[in-house]
Amino acid sequence: MTYKETVEWMFAQLPMYQMQGASAYKVDLTNTLLLTAHLGNPEKEIKTIHIAGTNGKGSVSNMLASILQEAGYKTGLYTSPHLKDFRERIKINGKDIPENFLCSFIEQNKAFFEANNLSFFEMTVGLAFEYFKHENVDIAIIETGLGGRLDSTNVITPLVSVITNIGMDHTQFLGNTLTAIAGEKAGIIKPGIPVVIGEYNSETKPVFEAKAKLESSPLFFASDEVTTDYPSDLVGDYQFSNRKTVVKTIEVLQQYLSVPEKAIAKGLLNVVSNTGFLGRWQQIYSNPIAIADTAHNSHGLKIVMNQLQSQKFNKLRIVFGVVNDKDLSEILPLLPKTAIYYFCKPNVSRGFDAELLHEAAAAFNLNGYVYASVEAAYQAALSDSSHDDFIYVGGSTFVVAEVL
Repeated sequence: MTYKETVEWMFAQLPMYQMQGASAYKVDLTNTLLLTAHLGNPEKEIKTIHIAGTNGKGSVSNMLASILQEAGYKTGLYTSPHLKDFRERIKINGKDIPENFLCSFIEQNKAFFEANNLSFFEMTVGLAFEYFKHENVDIAIIETGLGGRLDSTNVITPLVSVITNIGMDHTQFLGNTLTAIAGEKAGIIKPGIPVVIGEYNSETKPVFEAKAKLESSPLFFASDEVTTDYPSDLVGDYQFSNRKTVVKTIEVLQQYLSVPEKAIAKGLLNVVSNTGFLGRWQQIYSNPIAIADTAHNSHGLKIVMNQLQSQKFNKLRIVFGVVNDKDLSEILPLLPKTAIYYFCKPNVSRGFDAELLHEAAAAFNLNGYVYASVEAAYQAALSDSSHDDFIYVGGSTFVVAEVL
């Protein structure tokens, strides 16, 4: 099969949470363990860093990758979801996995995937492990997809575990309290492996302390540390805590890998160019200024909306769409009532109807118009704007993906 045919087969044949939501969620690691055994356990032959958390996983993962690349290490990076092309999920030193490697992997293992009914994510995790082993990376940064304890990535024994923060998201899978969600994320803490916590509160801190004690794992709270705040090309306000998490993680990692300070400084300044990271407070237009950001839950949107309100503009225009499992009562109250809204439905099966979003938003005094597509909404916002207006594009990763 060609690359296009291979990716279409992957999307069509196997459950994919990004597109399908709840029906793609697996409740144990049985299939992942079957797959890694089938592949000869490639995950045991690579050094890794494991990243979990409600928000900031992608930013922390890409910052760490950029720093380690600057330190001279051949660095693998596994993240999800992708914005434009599936291959964005699996990179080495900022370069996407080659099409031919992906096609060959699927062709060689397709019968096994079908016989064992593997999910899209399980198969993708196996692909990442196999690629990083084949290319003999020095270190691989592995981001969880959903949760931690039962996530397909949770078959690795990393050098360091990282949990960025805990917020209310994916409650249908992880629990409807911060304590329950923290318990799922804390499932990545392994016996004797140091763990860095980015942010905590009174509900989540005891969960992390209990799990770390149970596993005899050294525990570090990055937010309590006095660390250098290096400048970065990732400029969203929420990146402050992510940078602290990264700097503390590198400090802990020094017992395994030497990372000079100049690599930290240069790596944080060049995240986008080193890794190709997109969609975090990213300027996509200059006159008027338009910013796209993938924040999509209350924890992330609260910070982004505060930053948005601090900008200078005549009129604020917001292109906004969500997926259908989003708790609108959690996120709509966070949005500014003075903005003009351009409601749209992201072009995926999970996309939430724009008319229904418009109706729900009206109950919170959020007013605007409905458009047939993300592109139509964005173009309308540009057309309506004067040079001193400000456009924000967000609500969902898919909305951002469609304008990039």
